[in-house]
Amino acid sequence: MKGMMSYDLMETIRNTNEWMGASARAMASYPVWGLTPHPMFKLMSAWGRVTERSFARMVIKPDWGIRSIPAADGKDHLIEIETLIDKPFGALIHFKVQGRAPMPRRILLVAPMSGHYATLLRSTVASLLPDADVYVTDWHNARDIPVSAGKFDIEDYTLYLVEFMRLLGPDINVIAVCQPAPLTLAATAYLAEEEPEAQPRTLTLIGGPIDPDAAATEVTDFGRRVTMGQLEHMVIQRVGFKYKGAGRLVYPGLMQLASFISMNMDKHTKAFSDKILMESKGEGSEHDHHNIFYDEYLAVMDMTAEFYLSTVERIFKGLEIAQNRFEVEGKRVDIGKITRVAVKTVEGANDDISAPGQCVAALRLCTGLPEDKKAQHLEPGAGHYGIFAGSSWRNNIRPLVLNFIDANAGTPKATVTAIRAV
Repeated sequence: MKGMMSYDLMETIRNTNEWMGASARAMASYPVWGLTPHPMFKLMSAWGRVTERSFARMVIKPDWGIRSIPAADGKDHLIEIETLIDKPFGALIHFKVQGRAPMPRRILLVAPMSGHYATLLRSTVASLLPDADVYVTDWHNARDIPVSAGKFDIEDYTLYLVEFMRLLGPDINVIAVCQPAPLTLAATAYLAEEEPEAQPRTLTLIGGPIDPDAAATEVTDFGRRVTMGQLEHMVIQRVGFKYKGAGRLVYPGLMQLASFISMNMDKHTKAFSDKILMESKGEGSEHDHHNIFYDEYLAVMDMTAEFYLSTVERIFKGLEIAQNRFEVEGKRVDIGKITRVAVKTVEGANDDISAPGQCVAALRLCTGLPEDKKAQHLEPGAGHYGIFAGSSWRNNIRPLVLNFIDANAGTPKATVTAIRAV
């Protein structure tokens, strides 16, 4: 599977499906078919539109789409995205609110590197902007990074986070969503020992696999069943000739997407069937729920092979974070060294990716942290997506997180702005 031809074959199949959708849409939309009206032509055109859009989205990085926000002065303020650090495998970006004074709350949102772009947190960012200055880790697509840039594994990822936190200063409040939770915990512990004055004020871990063995899911079961050799053989490929990263070993985004969809095949099949029927009846729209969700869900990025394999081997199989044995550049990172960073965990009761128990394990590892600096929240009825971007996040979790920050960050308590759904 490591040949470049297999990577290019996947891209060829994607491109062919996009072309077939475009062809079906164009052919079924000829006005002449109006002379012999038949529902087949409407269905064919609808299938073509949905298929073309879906396969086209797979190789396009979504836009953040956050143009402005309302502020306390009653005005809408424009948003400017500025890059503070741009490294080969990721950047630190700042959502600068033009014309607004610096906010007492400063938040670093650590986005997952697990198949989707950081824009997956678009609604999370939009919900935080009225109440805080927001910074985000914007990871780059591995297929666009030349082989000359070198490797990028979980140790490199951790050191990126250390650099980002050090730049932002000790008054930053860190929120890590899903995959980066264990590595963000490790980065905080790294700073606690190496550079205590650069530690963040607070650390909120949302739905992350700190201890994957605490509660089994389909994801953890798969990691247990498959050997590292089998995994490398099945999913690792070399980037094809079309991209700057030609020859780089990656876990391709298209293959990751196939895995995501297979986990809920019935749900996705129904969603696309319903969308095609709506389009054929003329009831579809550009910004309906289906398009908003799948434009983001289908946009996938490649992961470096070493990052993916080291994550599985060291976080899921080796349990290095869960057992406090994680090392960076040969030196053990002791999570017990965290003594003054307030830590909060958030879990969803119905999370089938990082089940309840996996994330809250972080509090057990923080042996040097006083109990009054530890907090946890289990959101009833919430799945994985809902705890950081859905109604559970907007209505319940977000206010709790902001109040936790205010209670532990040493800043004046600010008003939590009510937000509407995005």
